[in-house]
Amino acid sequence: MPTVRTAISDMQTQRIGEVSRIAIGDPDVIPLWFGEPDLDTPDFIRQAAIDAMQSGQTRYVNKRGIPELRQAILDYTQAQFGIELDGERITVTGSGMTAIMIATETLVNNGDNVVMISPIWPNIFYCTQTMGGESRHVRLDLTETGWRLDLDKLFDACDERTKAIFIASPSNPTGWLMEPEQQQAVLDFCRQRGIWIIADEVYHRIVYDRAVAPSFLSIAEPDDALYVVHSMSKAWCMTGWRCGWLVHPADLGDKMGDLSGINNTGSTSFVQHAAAVALRDGEDFVAMGVERCRRARDIVHQRLGGHDRVTLAAPKAAFYAFPKIDGLKDDLAFAKQLVREHRVGLAPGSAFGPDNEGFLRLCFAKSEAQLSEAMDRIEAGLNTL
Repeated sequence: MPTVRTAISDMQTQRIGEVSRIAIGDPDVIPLWFGEPDLDTPDFIRQAAIDAMQSGQTRYVNKRGIPELRQAILDYTQAQFGIELDGERITVTGSGMTAIMIATETLVNNGDNVVMISPIWPNIFYCTQTMGGESRHVRLDLTETGWRLDLDKLFDACDERTKAIFIASPSNPTGWLMEPEQQQAVLDFCRQRGIWIIADEVYHRIVYDRAVAPSFLSIAEPDDALYVVHSMSKAWCMTGWRCGWLVHPADLGDKMGDLSGINNTGSTSFVQHAAAVALRDGEDFVAMGVERCRRARDIVHQRLGGHDRVTLAAPKAAFYAFPKIDGLKDDLAFAKQLVREHRVGLAPGSAFGPDNEGFLRLCFAKSEAQLSEAMDRIEAGLNTL
């Protein structure tokens, strides 16, 4: 057969998928491997999609998003951050991941690199690899008081081939949060060096010590080399709906529309109507979900954090725990063992970039009863090590 591009043929299998496909859909397995809440999308959002379909909203629409949703995003940004955005800076995409792919497509050529704060969701570095680029991981330090970023290490990783710094804050998988002072330092550095910032702010509402996570939009100028990625998936429990948005410099609007069309012809029309309703009317649901995750976080931290083989920093945001297991050498094999023998699904830490062997990631956006049972099963597995 003719060969495919080396960047694709050399791509490793996604390790989270290696674990999940053992028992995905098995009702006896407690699935904590994917980043999604166990709550269904609320009725008012589903009804908005039904209403849109029944009114005929099932055709092609503007590749940058329907006017109703783009306006809802502007109103939402004003309400949450106190920022008035130019509407030309908004492009609706067919998922947050599509927004990341579009950003990468505009920046990365063969041989370029993207510096990224790690541990990090693997799709990010796979995305860079598909474009022929190099992922440079700058790992957070796990300290007694939580995860910490060394800015000197971040800046030292950049060179003349660095096209972007990718920052996911709040972080998947650590729950780390970048504070405004560090955001300003990164923005100043990137301005001086001509480097883009890709800010994944998908978990901006799932924060435990404030109402909303700090955003680069609060400190950046409209024409800064900045992409900010958002998604409807997490706070509104719409993971299967596939709708996100990208904030970008206004003069890139036409290109963003072209790339949105090339990647998936834009976001689904009736989903966009539902997303507009979610942003407008979803505050009570978001608040309920955050409080639910706060209680779940406390259960996980109390149960796992107290185990003598576990080191666990309490996440400041997002809905993941990323425990380090003392003496664990093969986290992928152990995650598979947990599924097969103890019927609980976690993601291996080694999926999230280099130097994460011996860690596991679990999503705690679940009911308290389900999490308590999952902790029993995980502890039973740990006791076999």
